[in-house]
Amino acid sequence: MVQPYVERSEAEQVASLRAVARRAAAAFGLEAQRVELALHGYNTTFRVEVPDGRRLALRVGTNSHSTPEHAVAQQAWLSAIAEQTDVRVPEPLRTPEGGWFVSVDAPDLGRRVLVTMASWLDGPDADPLEPRSARALGRAMATLHAQAAEWTPPAGGALPRLDTPLFGDLDVLDDAPDLDADDRAVLRTARERASAAFGRLHRGAALRPLHADLHGGNLKWHDGRLAIFDFDDAGLGLPVLDIAISTFYLRGGDPALEAALRDGYAEVAPLPEADAADVEALVASRQLLLANALLVSTTAEHRAQAVEYTGVAIARLRRWLDSGTFTLAVR
Repeated sequence: MVQPYVERSEAEQVASLRAVARRAAAAFGLEAQRVELALHGYNTTFRVEVPDGRRLALRVGTNSHSTPEHAVAQQAWLSAIAEQTDVRVPEPLRTPEGGWFVSVDAPDLGRRVLVTMASWLDGPDADPLEPRSARALGRAMATLHAQAAEWTPPAGGALPRLDTPLFGDLDVLDDAPDLDADDRAVLRTARERASAAFGRLHRGAALRPLHADLHGGNLKWHDGRLAIFDFDDAGLGLPVLDIAISTFYLRGGDPALEAALRDGYAEVAPLPEADAADVEALVASRQLLLANALLVSTTAEHRAQAVEYTGVAIARLRRWLDSGTFTLAVR
C-alpha cells in the first residue's frame, strides 16, 4: 500500500514535490534543467535553473491557505514594490498567458497546489538578525507600509483580513495531545486576551497590505542591501501588526535588536501609536498562530515537532499572562 504523504520522510516528500515543481516550471513555459531544494517548510521552495542561465525561485504552496485571488494580489504587489520603492524583492514571473501563478496537480497530496515563480535572490541570509539588519528591516518595513497605503490589488486579486489572532485559520489548538486542564485554560485565556486586543485596534481602522511574516528567515543581503521575500502570508492589517510579528522573533535576545528595528522604522515614518499592552498581545498572538499552524502542517519536520512545540508555546503564553510581557526565553 502506498504510504500517505503526511507519513513520509522529508526526503520522500521533497521527491514528490520536485516532480510537481517540474510540471509547474513547464506550465510557466520554462525548461527546468536543474531543480534544487531551497526550503521544505510551511511551503516548499526550489531553485530552478533554466537554459538561458537564469536561476529562479519556484514555490509550491504545500501548506498554504492562499487562494488564486490571494496569489494574484501577492505577485502583483511584489511587482509594484519593485517598481515603486527601493526595497529589494524578487521580481515575479508571469506565465505565457500572462497569469501570476499556475495550479498544478499534486497526486500525493490529493489536491492541486498553487505555484508561483520569481527571480532568485543571491546573497547570505539575514538570520539571525543583528543591529544593522534589524535597523534595515525597520526602514524597509516602513517603506512597504507607505507604498501599501496607496496601492490596491488588481482586478481578480484580493488579500485576506489579518484582524484576528489566527488570521482566519481553523483553530485546532485544543486538539493538541496531552493537554491538561491548566494548559487549556492558558490557551483559552491567551486567545481571549489577544482577540480583545485585535478588536480594540481594528475598530474603525483603515487596513493596508502587510507582509505579515518579516523575520530573518525571509530576508537576505542581496547586492549589499536587505531584500525581502516570501509574501505568502500577506494580508490586510495594521502596520503595528508587522512590527509586532518581527518583534516576536527578537524577544528573549538582545534588546538592542528591537530598539534598532524601531529606530529604523522611525527613520522613514512615525511609529504606529498603540497601547503597550495591546502591542504585547499582538506579539503573543504570533505564538498562538505558529503553534496552531504546526499542528495542521503536512511537512514531516513540522509534524515531528508539533507536540513538543505546543508545550513550549503554552509555557511562553503562561509567562505572558502572568507578567504582561511576552518572551521566547522561558526558564
